[in-house]
Amino acid sequence: MTHAPRLPLAVGLPMAVASGLAIPVQGRINGALGARLGDGIAAAVVSFSTGLIVMVIVSLLAPHGRAGLAQILPALRERRFPPYYALAGGIGAFFVFAQSFTVGLLGIALFTVATVTGQTLSGLLVDRLGIGPAGKKSVTGIRVIGCILTIAAVSWAVSPRFAGGGAAAAGAAGTAAAGGAAADPTALVLPIILPVLAGFLMSFQQAMNGTATVHYGTPIAATLVNFIAGTCVLWVAWSIKVAVAGPANPLPGEWWYYLGGPMGCVFIGLGALLVRSLGVLVTGLGMIAGQLLGSLGLDLLVPTPGTVVEVATVLGTLLTLASIVVATLPWPRGAFRR
Repeated sequence: MTHAPRLPLAVGLPMAVASGLAIPVQGRINGALGARLGDGIAAAVVSFSTGLIVMVIVSLLAPHGRAGLAQILPALRERRFPPYYALAGGIGAFFVFAQSFTVGLLGIALFTVATVTGQTLSGLLVDRLGIGPAGKKSVTGIRVIGCILTIAAVSWAVSPRFAGGGAAAAGAAGTAAAGGAAADPTALVLPIILPVLAGFLMSFQQAMNGTATVHYGTPIAATLVNFIAGTCVLWVAWSIKVAVAGPANPLPGEWWYYLGGPMGCVFIGLGALLVRSLGVLVTGLGMIAGQLLGSLGLDLLVPTPGTVVEVATVLGTLLTLASIVVATLPWPRGAFRR
């Protein structure tokens, strides 16, 4: 078991925000790859597979990677933590499935709000149960306020995109309604539940990866195991899809289509490292802030056709940063009591 010191908040939180910056870049790349292949699950398979190749190389070449690699089987065999923690990568695979299945119905805005809501609520729960390596953290009033502010801020930041999401959802629901009949609102219940559940499980994934990191001695090994599990799940899902619907388009030749997996290595590895110091909730909030900042940066620097940066997006992103301050600062006891 590693005895590395915990990172102070002033160091760990900026690292969490920085790791979140990679998420929208990965999403942009994987989205483009999915469109090129005509198959979202195939794009996820490529992303996870390239990430797995990167982690195998790092694990073999880096001294810490080799040391962690030697600890994987002993840690599982000696049950230093529940063996099913090694399957945490399956949660990442489920998230990708939920994304590919529901974004076309809900739109990216509603999908983002649903996943952030699930992740924020479960962050409180996981910290309260003490599942992660940081131990139990009380559900204080100020942490609840910070979570509520985060959900509100993210909703505000993505609100300019709701029109597109609503149109996509209406179009999908209208197609499903036979003979042009009115769309059944209950048809969107499952598409909304899936991203909420995917976001809810993400906090458990971070806690499981963080606990495994403590016992492997390095986040490199935990990230490798995460990619092994996720890749296996996605290859099975893609094989079933191919058997039913046939293969996707040929793989593209441009190198940048294959950067999504390596970027996943960054935020999964940093998340596994940081939960020990920050706890699951604060790590998740930091990554959410980084995700919004990264999305804003992409829209400003490398906009897609038709992209317009609205005031609500900028102010919502700033409010997200403020909500993290509310949730993480060591407020004095009774500071918010009358």
